[in-house]
Amino acid sequence: MTTMKELLEANRLCGEASRPPETTVALRSSMLGLVNSGIQDETLQEGEAMGAFALPNPAGKIIHSGDLLAAGPVVLNFYRDGWCSYYNIEMRVLQERLGEIEALGASLVAIAPEAPTRAEATAAKNELTHEVLSDTGNVVARTFGLVFTLSETMREIYQGMGIDIPAYNRDDTFELPIPATYAVRKDGIVLKTFADPDYFKRLEVDDILTALGGA
Repeated sequence: MTTMKELLEANRLCGEASRPPETTVALRSSMLGLVNSGIQDETLQEGEAMGAFALPNPAGKIIHSGDLLAAGPVVLNFYRDGWCSYYNIEMRVLQERLGEIEALGASLVAIAPEAPTRAEATAAKNELTHEVLSDTGNVVARTFGLVFTLSETMREIYQGMGIDIPAYNRDDTFELPIPATYAVRKDGIVLKTFADPDYFKRLEVDDILTALGGA
């Protein structure tokens, strides 16, 4: 079975081959700057309690964290937006193995600042059958310590790539969450955390299953 890491690496190489070298350098520089900022140290850690939240799904239904946890452990996956090719790879892999997550009594929930219409398109594109929630203004992501602001350089690069953050998120903050995955116990305590500013990296599904197996 191809690992998440292998799929993401292939995507990175393909992307870098299709972009001007200076763009690749700027993207890497921005990512490394975020890594060195220490944001990862400020994120919610294993053994800590997740705060309660309520967010809308694309149909407008408000999904409450308490209801999710009442049904069993929860795997929360924070992503930047459906424009992120690394996220799309990650979610397709998670969707393929959703049955294994659910067999352990857990549910999978994706969370991003993108507007509900964008979240709906993201779910449809990746044929997702789990909840995809809109965290307008990154309110919930902020409680997990995941939020950062895009630099002016990155805003210009993204605009040049056709990625309109304010339009997608319906605000003008240029804030995004770093990619993160949390396996959360029924009582709201975090079992496993993976939050990394290096968006080339994601948590392998086997690691999620191992954490849930001990819940």
